[in-house]
Amino acid sequence: MVNDAVRLRESKTEHDKKGVAGAGSSSHNIGGTQGVGYAHNGQVGAPNKQYKPPHTPAEPEAQKFAKDISSYLLDARRQGRFQQLVISAWPQFLGSLRSFLDPHIKPLITFTVNKDYTHFNAQQLPEHIQEQREKN
Repeated sequence: MVNDAVRLRESKTEHDKKGVAGAGSSSHNIGGTQGVGYAHNGQVGAPNKQYKPPHTPAEPEAQKFAKDISSYLLDARRQGRFQQLVISAWPQFLGSLRSFLDPHIKPLITFTVNKDYTHFNAQQLPEHIQEQREKN
């Protein structure tokens, strides 16, 4: 599976709203000790209602890709295409993928590798996975 969204330019995937409601470093979006008329949540430093935590534009795309992989693995398991699973992924993506995996898939994972092998060809992958198994 290939995540085509990571190949798009940032301008094509940028959905975050810029400005006061963004997660910038401006003191205008945190409430606190500003004068009367500023919205705040009662305590110094509390974010206003429009505050959204910072994230990169690629995060929603990565989560969608993790959901797609999870669905694919569940379908493949139901079809009997595997009994055990080894997962290798970039560490941040691996965490996201784990959060979306179906409970029936998780026990079948025999080994995970927190490493990005996307720059290797498919013939090299088994060798690199075996090296990681031998290290553990």
